[in-house]
Amino acid sequence: ISASKFTLLCSSHKCRAKLSGFVWVTACSHVYCDQHGSEEFSRTPAICPACSSMLSGKLDVFRTELAPSEQYKAMVLVGLQPETVLEISHKALDVNQERMLMEYNLSRAGGQMEKCMIQQSQSKELELNALRGEIASLKKVLEEYKRKYNEVLERLNERNGQYQKLQGLLDSLRITEYEKSLQLLSSGLVKPHSSPSFLATEGDRFFSLGPENAKTSFQFSTPTRDSPIFYQEKLSLT
Repeated sequence: ISASKFTLLCSSHKCRAKLSGFVWVTACSHVYCDQHGSEEFSRTPAICPACSSMLSGKLDVFRTELAPSEQYKAMVLVGLQPETVLEISHKALDVNQERMLMEYNLSRAGGQMEKCMIQQSQSKELELNALRGEIASLKKVLEEYKRKYNEVLERLNERNGQYQKLQGLLDSLRITEYEKSLQLLSSGLVKPHSSPSFLATEGDRFFSLGPENAKTSFQFSTPTRDSPIFYQEKLSLT
């Protein structure tokens, strides 16, 4: 086979270099570069690395030159029958067919790999779109929760304001009641530690309120420490 017409590649999967010069050819139609052929076929029995065929015969593997001299080409087939020459040519073409088959398998594997990559890319794109839709829906739910939270917060602030107003009114009423009690005590109408007496006419008789009636008419409670009345009384005493 002319090296200028056919470009053979080393059948070793870890080499795949273009062949030139001396090569190793096997009976199973594989060809190897001189370096890898010497390494692989130096052991006995020899095994083809490409197809794992046993090469135990004397001529199952041999070293040859891809570009022999013109004298060699003129003498190598001299005296052989045409059928033998055609068979030799057929064997030589098998090596080239093996190369073409390997190239076809590589291109097919590359096409399948590209197709697989496209399918994976499409599936990942679909998953990404689904995740984007899920994120959008979660954002809507989050916005709804924020809106409800703001509404509840506004209601809480409004109730707190109402509570503060009612608390202020209650404190002012307590202070007013306490001031009135102090005025009654200062005017002498009500004596401390004694039951107040009131005179009233009922026909020709007078009656007075006893301790039990006075208790129902006027009730005084000691201000607690948390009440503003306690602090006001404390300041007035000091």
